[in-house]
Amino acid sequence: MELLKPSTANSPPLTPLGFLDRAATVYGDCPAVIYNSTTYTWSQTHHRCLQLASSLVSFGIRRGHVVSVFAPNIPAMYELHFAVPFAGAILNNINTRLDARTVSVILRHSESKLVFVDCASRALVLEAISLLLPNSQRPVLILITDDTVEPSSSSITDDFPDTYEGLVEKGDPGFQWIRPNTEWDPMILNYTSGTTSSPKGVVHCHRGAFMITIDSLVDWAVPKQPIYLWTLPMFHANGWSYPWGIAAVGGTNVCVRKFDAGIVFGLIERHGVTHMCGAPVVLNMLTNSPNNKPLRNPVQILTAGAPPPAAILFRTESLGFVVSHGYGLTETGGLMVSCAWKPRWNRLPATERARLKARQGVRTIGMAEMDVLDPESGLSVKRDGSTMGEVVLRGGCVMLGYLKDPEGTSKCFKNGWFYTGDVGVMHPDGYLEIKDRSKDVIISGGENLSSVEVESILYTHPSINEAAVVARPDEYWGETPCAFVSLKSGIEEKPTEKEVIEYCRANMPHYMVPKTVVFKDELPKTSTGKIQKFVLRNIAKNMGTTQKNKSRL
Repeated sequence: MELLKPSTANSPPLTPLGFLDRAATVYGDCPAVIYNSTTYTWSQTHHRCLQLASSLVSFGIRRGHVVSVFAPNIPAMYELHFAVPFAGAILNNINTRLDARTVSVILRHSESKLVFVDCASRALVLEAISLLLPNSQRPVLILITDDTVEPSSSSITDDFPDTYEGLVEKGDPGFQWIRPNTEWDPMILNYTSGTTSSPKGVVHCHRGAFMITIDSLVDWAVPKQPIYLWTLPMFHANGWSYPWGIAAVGGTNVCVRKFDAGIVFGLIERHGVTHMCGAPVVLNMLTNSPNNKPLRNPVQILTAGAPPPAAILFRTESLGFVVSHGYGLTETGGLMVSCAWKPRWNRLPATERARLKARQGVRTIGMAEMDVLDPESGLSVKRDGSTMGEVVLRGGCVMLGYLKDPEGTSKCFKNGWFYTGDVGVMHPDGYLEIKDRSKDVIISGGENLSSVEVESILYTHPSINEAAVVARPDEYWGETPCAFVSLKSGIEEKPTEKEVIEYCRANMPHYMVPKTVVFKDELPKTSTGKIQKFVLRNIAKNMGTTQKNKSRL
């Protein structure tokens, strides 16, 4: 046995890029990408990606170079998930809601060599380029044109020497894509959403991308040739790995430039959509849309990104969506914990089903281990559903580390675990439930309060559209819950602060009840729909310390 060793025949580097080669062979004449009136087959998509990769190499892009993309969910964005690493380069998707200063920081930090820019974002990216330091290398800019946004007749300029379609046309369809030397070669550079701090550059390798892709398909039970609607931004953790996953199963990618609930319902009807993903805010927008109506056929929808309130899950499933819930981070490349559903739960009342489905769940089959550890002892917390600790993970899809940040990398990799920074509890049945980000836990009078639990009650209020709870300094208790809410449109009698507080008092322990309620037209969010609590914390802090008051509401 000891003489048997790995060889080139049994140990080629794992990479999800080969999924496109196979899709072109098995599903060559089937639709791969649909966008408005444009449809590409898998054979066409394969050729376009190879041609684009060939042109990138001609531009001087080499193995290990970073190529950035600033675009919404359009065909070019999908194709670049293959074309950039086909050229040996590292793909860096930048979220399209960032301001020019932050984009400039990312381009400088990543040392991006080339940036594909959607025509609708041309001015913002040019501003970002102008903010680069004098000694920073200016990346080449390539314009992605779109006749549905603006005419493309004068797209070639000094700032944009070529267009996306121009590179596709010039490329060689017989190009042999550049395979990784090892499966540990970097393939992806993603920046965190910055909900609690400045964005960090997360590096993933070919192996990790392969593992999370296969794992995500198996865990969600995605069948062959699904019709997948891109309501989740591809720039967010590479669309939770589904750009490569949909190629693996020969599905159809229905692209949509901007999320609009009315448009989404129309696309579901027109194309027979079977699968889609989105943060809980997407579910909330679908259920509150005046265009919503019961679906003719069930649509599988996978949600993650923030703990979803049970009330939103209940309303979403009432429309005919079949909701699956998972948990992941930019640092894991996708979802590696899911609320694995048990058939016996189907016999429970709808509200109880929604409560169970709101839990994050158990590790997927591709993850080695998951636990909740006490921050002081480092030991596993009790499985009682109430003792909180930090969620830790171990598995092949965990990032290589943070780019140019050895200190940040070492802080989250300790004792053989990846420390997520998320606070959770473990239930007696082994299911994880996230309670908060560690920075969002409210410590009031020595009690650790979960802002997520308070928010889940606020979401049951018939007038509340969005809710977020943060800590506000308190002279006596140290911190007290401060609720920020937006109201549903069309509400005739808007609730007062006192009425919202009284509603909370009737539905939760008194020590958890917000002492302050702030009404806003809309809560600040990241590009992926996560509410930016650090912004709200600053507002609450600037409101001043609440007066000395020993009463619990």
